[in-house]
Amino acid sequence: MDHSITKPHIERRPRSLLVILDYVFYAAIIAALAGLAFYFYRYRDSIALYFPTLLGGAGLTIFLSITSMILATIFGFIGALGRLSHFAVLRIIAAIYVEVIRGTPILVQLFFWGFGIRAALEGIGFDPYTIAYNFMTLLQNNSIMPGPNFFDAAFYGIIGLSFNYGAYLTEVFRTGIESVPIGQTEAALSLGLNSRQIMRKIVLPQAFRITIPPFTNYFITLVQDSALLSVIGGVLELQQLVTAAATANASDANLQLFFYVFGAVMFFWICYPLAILARYLESRFGRAY
Repeated sequence: MDHSITKPHIERRPRSLLVILDYVFYAAIIAALAGLAFYFYRYRDSIALYFPTLLGGAGLTIFLSITSMILATIFGFIGALGRLSHFAVLRIIAAIYVEVIRGTPILVQLFFWGFGIRAALEGIGFDPYTIAYNFMTLLQNNSIMPGPNFFDAAFYGIIGLSFNYGAYLTEVFRTGIESVPIGQTEAALSLGLNSRQIMRKIVLPQAFRITIPPFTNYFITLVQDSALLSVIGGVLELQQLVTAAATANASDANLQLFFYVFGAVMFFWICYPLAILARYLESRFGRAY
């Protein structure tokens, strides 16, 4: 009796069709890049006039984003420890922090920090500009201090961004720590390690490997959300300068649109290297030890 199994016939697309589709795809990309280059060439005079200013705004955007992400990492790590704490009060406080921040718009939070918290702290005599100016005076470098309006707006904007993203990173870090198998902790306890040694030498290195990809993705999003600092006023970051350039040329609708397109491209230039880094880290740290 013949028990041979006949494989079903699978119709395959001609390879030549796939090659043609590849050529069409790359041709479309080249055409789009050529069209964008021609579009920029058409407004080359405006680019030459405004590009140095916009480049300075891009540098400030990078500085604000890096500073905010450093503080957000601190907030997130403290929040994650609170979420994992054995004390119910700390767990409740951390949970409220995460749920309230994630459940309210970031724009409202920036208004709250830029106007509400700022006014409340000024009412009790807290002035971050004066504190920073006196500190730089001790270092004999107060000449590099920006104006008080710019400094205060940047200060509260950074706090607002970092406080918001700290809530998201709290859950990222908590998930990374909890993803480490409990058996490794039990094995470390049996070897005589205390809780601090276990966290520092066993749990955190593995949690770091797990949380790097989402951490980088949140950093990219934070760079884009830094454009919202323009609502506070005084922070001359990239989006604020793009809006100012577009407003100054409001009589020409096409030129006004160009500035927003050019600003979006500059944001892309900032974020795309971070996206490449995120993919690299995901492939590099996604491998098991």
